Amino acid sequence: MASGSSSHQTRVPLPPDPGGKPIDDDAHSKLVPIHIVTQASQLPIEFLEPSRERELVIGFDCEGVDLCRHGTLCIMQLAFPDAIYLVDALEGGEMLMKACKPALESSYITKVIHDCKRDSEALYFQYGIKLHNVMDTQIAYSLIEEQEGRMRAPDDYISFVSLLADPRYCGVSYLEKEEVRVMLRQDPDFWTYRPLSELMVRAAADDVRFLLFIYYKMMEKLNRRSLWYLAVRGALYCRCFCISENNYAEWPPLPSIPDDLAAEGNVPEEEILSILDVPPGKMGRVIGRRGANIQSIKESCNAEIFIGGSKGPPDKVSLIVRIHQVICFCDWTSEAGEEGRSLSARKNVGSALLRMNESEINSSHIPTAPSFEFFLLLGGMIAARVKAEGEERICVIMANASKIDEAYHEHV
Repeated sequence: MASGSSSHQTRVPLPPDPGGKPIDDDAHSKLVPIHIVTQASQLPIEFLEPSRERELVIGFDCEGVDLCRHGTLCIMQLAFPDAIYLVDALEGGEMLMKACKPALESSYITKVIHDCKRDSEALYFQYGIKLHNVMDTQIAYSLIEEQEGRMRAPDDYISFVSLLADPRYCGVSYLEKEEVRVMLRQDPDFWTYRPLSELMVRAAADDVRFLLFIYYKMMEKLNRRSLWYLAVRGALYCRCFCISENNYAEWPPLPSIPDDLAAEGNVPEEEILSILDVPPGKMGRVIGRRGANIQSIKESCNAEIFIGGSKGPPDKVSLIVRIHQVICFCDWTSEAGEEGRSLSARKNVGSALLRMNESEINSSHIPTAPSFEFFLLLGGMIAARVKAEGEERICVIMANASKIDEAYHEHV
């Protein structure tokens, strides 16, 4: 069984009724204990030993100092319907985190989280944990907006505070979050202090106590197509900063397209993740003045593009894009050096555009995701080296052919 009595408590919203009202009073919530965990025996057995017979959905988050591969993961929050567990990674150490590894990697436990990228990176590089089967509410929000005809602009990723305030999901303010942010700016080591203060316990619990409620509200809205995209994109988000030399071979495979969607004849476009290597010192040219280059690429390709920034990884750009964006193939030539190949690609782009229809995109001539290798960003263009049928070619991923010509004239 889980930990016994606790001196800390908080309120969690009750599961919503279909079309229920926003949370507005204690009548729609219940009081649950907050347990501070330093030993695995304090965690529920159904979490420690995942199984198909007792699948779980839990809220999940991590706190730390400069949370990433190089930072320090301090606390891992787990929200169950009847309790919240604050897993103290500093006090429990490697042994406690190792005990949590099966659950965090399990397909039988859905981890509901808001923006999993840095949490996953910290878990992977600090504890060897490959975070799996996440329901990322940031992704789900965007998919619901798209599903309902409200297209978001590039870089318009909803914050957790804004999601909580949205009356469609919670309709509650989170004023204390700003207080904690101020404290973190003043003292970056905030999450390392022990024992945990009342503010630390409350702030950690607040980041997960609404997640299950939001999960059920979102699941009411997501259609089958969006659910598949949610699963795939969640898996790609978990990997996007966990760059490895074996092309993620040790990670679980991406979810396949469900048979019922394939049978409908309107097969969803596959999404792929690839890592762009940027020459040292050239990241500024990739980003462009005030982010103009990245913005142009996102607008033209509808691509998800993530740059590690000060947290790293350095000289890397993670791209998530749908394969239907591919509209152009150019011959691959063996001119000396990467710059020579890039120049050749641009010349071919300017003279040999070929728009592919959906049937061609889904044919065997289009390589599967692992054969894509992105290597160049130019204005509104992403270029990739691919291998197809034994030949190497340059592939340009674009949504607007005129921007290819603009890139060609600008750089040649």
